[in-house]
This record gives sequence, C-alpha cells and structure tokens, in this order.
Amino acid sequence: MQEAIHKKSLNNSSASADPSVVREAADRHFMRLAITQAGKALALGEVPIGCVIVREGQVISRGYNRRNTDHTTLAHAEMTAIKKACARTGDWRLDNCTLYCTLEPCPMCAGAIEQARIGRVVIGAPSDKSGCAGSVLNILENDAFNHKAEVVRGVMIEECRALLKSFFRSLRIRRN
Repeated sequence: MQEAIHKKSLNNSSASADPSVVREAADRHFMRLAITQAGKALALGEVPIGCVIVREGQVISRGYNRRNTDHTTLAHAEMTAIKKACARTGDWRLDNCTLYCTLEPCPMCAGAIEQARIGRVVIGAPSDKSGCAGSVLNILENDAFNHKAEVVRGVMIEECRALLKSFFRSLRIRRN
C-alpha cells in the first residue's frame, strides 16, 4: 500500500519535476525498502543484505540474506527476491524490472540477474571483495553476454555501508 501511495505522489509531482529527480527519489524510496529487508537479516544474525524487485512502480518481491539460517549458499537476498518475482509473474524473464540491493551482487547473484534479464539494477554499497557490477568483475554490463543491465551505483551508500560496518564490528567484539 505504501508503495502505491508513494507511486501516486511521484506521479503527481512528475508533471512539474525533472524526470531524473523523480527517478532519484524513487530509487531512494525503494532502497529504503531494501534496507528494511537487510534489517530482517540482521535480526536473524545474518549479514545485513536486502533486496527488492520493482515492476511499474510496484514492489513485486523482497528478499534478505538467510545463508546461515537456511544452511545454503543460495539464500542470498537477490536470489530469494528473483525466485519470488519469477513465481509472482509466472515468468523467468524479469526484463521490465528494477532490482534494488543494499550490497553489490556477487558472481552468483549477478549471473542470476543477467539470466533473468533484469533491466535495471540499483546498488547501495560496493563489494570490494566479491562485487560483480564493477568492483571485482562486471557481469551486469559485460558486452559479451546477450543481456546487459543498466546499473546505478551508490544510492544511499552511507546507510548501506553503516549497516554492514556495524554488523561486522559487533561480530568482531563478540568473537573477542
């Protein structure tokens, strides 16, 4: 419901606003929702990574990191959200969608994004150790693949980084 209300307010303001400003506001709104998903991972003691997938201004799926909880390497936020989006749409193709993730996708998730043909990916924080949207590799914008996504980096970067830093700081304190 909140997403629909927000979409309506964006549409009402778009007549007088610069389209890039409206898109930036929408990106921030949906990244906040992804951060909320990351909070769910944090509540489980998981690395706080969250994701939402949006089609035509509506959230169609959500996901958060559950690797330790589900005992599988496949339970990344993006993988969960992609699986739910495919089930909801009844199609493996998500080309009209935007995926919002709080941390740059790893190789597995970037590959799934490319395979699902997601048209746009909005990233909060970079991942210097495993990021595959430009940090280590760039699967999402690679001309060698038959699909390339539009990638927007650094949306609410400080908030996304702060979640991760806080988690790893508390983890180090608990281990000592």
